[in-house]
Parts: sequence; C-alpha cells; structure tokens
Amino acid sequence: MPRSKRYSELKKLIDPKKVHSAAEAIELVKKTSTTKFNGSVETHFNLGIDPKKGDQQVRVTLILPQSIGKSVKIAAFVPADKEKEATDAGAEIVGGEEMVAQIASSGKIDFDIAVATPDMMPKMAKVAKILGPKGLMPNPKTDTVSANVKKMIEELKRGKVTLKNDATGNLHQVIGKTSLEADKLEENFKAVIDAVRKAKPASSKGVYIKKAVLTSTMGPAVPIDVTKI
Repeated sequence: MPRSKRYSELKKLIDPKKVHSAAEAIELVKKTSTTKFNGSVETHFNLGIDPKKGDQQVRVTLILPQSIGKSVKIAAFVPADKEKEATDAGAEIVGGEEMVAQIASSGKIDFDIAVATPDMMPKMAKVAKILGPKGLMPNPKTDTVSANVKKMIEELKRGKVTLKNDATGNLHQVIGKTSLEADKLEENFKAVIDAVRKAKPASSKGVYIKKAVLTSTMGPAVPIDVTKI
C-alpha cells in the first residue's frame, strides 16, 4: 500500500541511518506527528530472542510513572461480596456468573481489561474462547487474577501495563499521547526499557535489544540509541 504524500514528506525529516537519544527521538516524534487528533506515541523493540522457545518469552508488567492519557474500562468478575469493593476501586463493569453468561450468549465485549478473583476463574472457562483471542482473559501472570480486588483495579487505573513479545520477537507499547510533555514521555520510555532489560531471558544470547524506535500514530519511526539509555 503506497504511503501518503504527507507521510513521505515527514519521513524526509528522519535519517534512517542515524540513531538518536531518547530526548531527540521524542522531539522528532512530536515534530512529525501532524494528525488532527491527539495521537499516541509508541515504542517498538526488536529483541534478540527466539520467540518459538518457551524459555525465551518476554513478559513485563509495570506501572508507568506518567499517565499515558488513556482511560481504561475495567470489567471485574467477582462474587457478590466483592462487588462493592470492585466498584469503589473504579471498575466500570462489575458482576459474577450472570455477566459470564451474558458474554457467553452474546459474544459482546465492552471493556478494555478484565480482572477476576481466583474463585471466578473456573466459571470463566465458558468465555475463554471469546476473551482469549482478544487478550482479555484474566491471568495471574498479568496480575489480573487476585483476591485483592481493590489493589488489582487501582494499579490498572494508575497505568499498569503488561508487555509481551509477539510471534516475530518484537514488543510494542504506547508510552503516552503526543500532547504529553516531552520529559514525561521520556520518563515512561525509560521505565519501559528498564523493565524490558530486566526481563531478558537467561537463555537469550548475543544482542538482546537489537533495535528500538519511537513513532507517533501514522508518523515515521525514529531509531533510538539504546546503548546510551
């Protein structure tokens, strides 16, 4: 698919052979973001892992220091005695078995993140085929299954994110909106790269972070010099 004339002009501002500091990259990303809406700033990593090997999967959970400017809609699958706790913590949709049954029959999903208490997980098996492919099935590995409903929901509302490599060994994460101040975007980016580094699989050899870029919605990619971060 051919790129637009606008994109081609913006790409001329980026030297693909030059790598930038995080601050320089963020400045360029903001400069090359000309969408009429408040777009997102994303970071993409190409990792030196074999994604086909189970012991080289990278999964990172962290709370970004600065808000990414996106309000997440949380559905809490909890028993009746936990419903008030979930609502008070900020969950927009709260329910138990009846909510599971409703999704199972309609197939409709109207939330960004699902959390559940451990005792609800067996009951949610009937919607696993609906939530699973969309990455919405609660999972202890992503801190979305816990008896501590309040803590779980409040951390997600504060900006807790889970990153996982894809089938090609790449990892992607939104670090904020283009309207977010440059220093705050840089703070989020550094938090992400620090967490990714700490999650390096022991069996991964050679260069771990092979390439990193920042980009805005519909904007060109800006290469980053990760050796200086």
